[in-house]
Amino acid sequence: DQLAHERLTKKLALGVLSSDCISSSAYGTEEILLVLLPLFGLASYVLLLPMTLVVLAVLFVVTLSYRQVVTIYTKAGGSYVVARENFGSGVAQIAAVALMLDYIVTVAVQAAAGTVALTSAIPSLGSLQLEITVAVIVLLFYGNLRGIREAGKAFAFPTYFFVASMAVMLIAGFVREALGSLHVYAYPTDPAAGAFTLGQGHGILAFGAVYILLKSFANGGSSLTGLEAISNGVSAFERPEGPNARRTLVIMSVILGSLVAGISWMAHLTHAVPYKSGSPSVISQVAKAAFGTSPVAHVAFYVVQIATMLILYTGANTPFAGFPFLTSFVAEDSFLPRWLSKRGHRLAFSNGIVVLAVSALALVIGTGAHVDKLIAFYAIGVFTGFTLAGFGMAKFFRTQRTGNWRTYVAINVVSGSVAAVVVVIFAITKFTEGAWLVLVVFPVMVAALLRLRRQYAREAAALASAPQLTTQPHFSRHVVLVLIDSVDLAVLRAVRYARSLRPYDVRAVHFVVDAEQARRVEAAWEAQPGLDLGLDLIECPDRRVSRAALELAARVTADGSTQVTLLLPRRTYSPLLGRLLHDRTADEIAEVVSRLPHAAATIVPFDVVHPIIEHSHGTVIDTIHTDTATAVVPVQATPPTVGAHDVSCEPAPDGVTPLGDVTWRERATVQGKVRTVSVAPISGVPALRAELCDATGGIVLMFYGRRRILGIEPGATLRVEGMVGSDGNRLAIRNPLYELVRAPGDDG
Repeated sequence: DQLAHERLTKKLALGVLSSDCISSSAYGTEEILLVLLPLFGLASYVLLLPMTLVVLAVLFVVTLSYRQVVTIYTKAGGSYVVARENFGSGVAQIAAVALMLDYIVTVAVQAAAGTVALTSAIPSLGSLQLEITVAVIVLLFYGNLRGIREAGKAFAFPTYFFVASMAVMLIAGFVREALGSLHVYAYPTDPAAGAFTLGQGHGILAFGAVYILLKSFANGGSSLTGLEAISNGVSAFERPEGPNARRTLVIMSVILGSLVAGISWMAHLTHAVPYKSGSPSVISQVAKAAFGTSPVAHVAFYVVQIATMLILYTGANTPFAGFPFLTSFVAEDSFLPRWLSKRGHRLAFSNGIVVLAVSALALVIGTGAHVDKLIAFYAIGVFTGFTLAGFGMAKFFRTQRTGNWRTYVAINVVSGSVAAVVVVIFAITKFTEGAWLVLVVFPVMVAALLRLRRQYAREAAALASAPQLTTQPHFSRHVVLVLIDSVDLAVLRAVRYARSLRPYDVRAVHFVVDAEQARRVEAAWEAQPGLDLGLDLIECPDRRVSRAALELAARVTADGSTQVTLLLPRRTYSPLLGRLLHDRTADEIAEVVSRLPHAAATIVPFDVVHPIIEHSHGTVIDTIHTDTATAVVPVQATPPTVGAHDVSCEPAPDGVTPLGDVTWRERATVQGKVRTVSVAPISGVPALRAELCDATGGIVLMFYGRRRILGIEPGATLRVEGMVGSDGNRLAIRNPLYELVRAPGDDG
């Protein structure tokens, strides 16, 4: 529900999600030329145009295919979801690995190319290319941790700025060509200049020539990287997601095609030269030729370089939106560690952002931030995703057989086939330049993902064998809280241990990070036979579970005479895979709570490895045996007290009594926020128990004979009226008159 406020409009999405794709036009032409020139010489500028047309033809067919992807699969995931739904989860992992590699390399390539644009304008910075690139990736990492909306506003402007500056540059160049004043560069003959060696031209049909043409086409295919970003981030669009994503995709492709064609034409006219160091870039030379040598032209040149630098740097930002979404989908399918599916404080998939940034930094440092070296790792992943998306959509329409399905099947078969051919071409022509590493890593990563899935399946089978559990209340001088995130054998054993402590009160607590998950946990809890322990659902709006646990412990011990113990069920796994597959939330909570006076946190470990081994050998997994006798420890009665206040609550409005001022055995009208909701039987009768708080204190509300009341849930604001009594040592109102003032999450 909160994520709806983080959605992107079409204009904002075009800036955020298409910067990677559109910025590829800044180096696509140069990558074609640096392959052609050493063999074909000046004839390369003639061959550049048909090579560009072939790249644009591939762009056209892939765009037609992805228009259907974003229309049908509106929950994001791109080629991964297409492959999973049409070919199964095994084949989908090929798409997952392809896209993950693509995203990692994209960050590295775009950031390095942006630094080339900067050094083309300021040559004195050339020696700091690696350091600048690393600094930019770190900055993008920080910006994306702030969340989609903030990153989108920061990164949308450069896309429009680049497109506008390129349009001005191309128009100026066309005008100069029409007037006959467009500058044509002479090819540098001095080896010290750093230009690629100019070939003398060979037969166009020679085997070596065909190989070079294929290699240049593979390099030019790098212009299409980023085309899948919109399909991977379609769920970030405002509703209706599908039509909005489709329109944005078409606009992005049209802009990309126009820029690639225009820059290639201008390079053809000006004979712009690629250099081994990457600087000055072809696009910077085209800008100089298009604008001329006047003072205004110099300003325009620097504007173009600034725009190019910004779009390339922000193109490196696009994977920070797509990669975390992708890894979250794969993690939800249990093929990646589940901590990759968790959202952080700003609703971003923070763990995925961290993994992407670290991987990209390692790649940049390993290659020295050199664009040409990075390209060798690039297009195999990109076009593998295109291949699976094309063939997957073809199977979808062949299965559905609705509308113009034959036309759609033909479009997607062509798209998938063309992309597959590009993968083969790239693997062959770039094998010795680094593509071999991708070809080795690819199957290893796919095998690793399948292995993780099997491990998760074994753990789930072990934890699903939860036996029946009969519990009885025991009373002592302290309160025991069992924190749970699911209902399984590990949790039920923790509950049994809590009973053995003979506490004054035992409560099971679930922090509501996801309302839907909370409902599932509550239903599973109520379905446990013989379990008469209530489950408290406590609001955790900022998703900081450790902080919520600390605040809960502080409230329970606020009277100065209560000792609280938090029991934290923790599943223990094998040392290596356990660290990789599972987070350490229990340790984090224990570390924080242990600093609080009169509070203790106890981790209750449950060995999952042994049940997995026993289960695989057909051995019956251990069950819990409990006594049926009920032992009651008498406790000394204490006068009821006001509960702890909550500083996040609003002050009591006029006409009601602040909770800190209510008096025992007097009628009162109070208003506050529902902090905790639980169902606990009283003398065999179910009772709904809610804790109400404001800025001055708290009070318990008891509704007998009810398990659930619509609107009374954590985060709701209620106004209640009734006689103030007691519930243990807490002030309470039984069966009060109530009015729902504000629903949870409603700011109105």
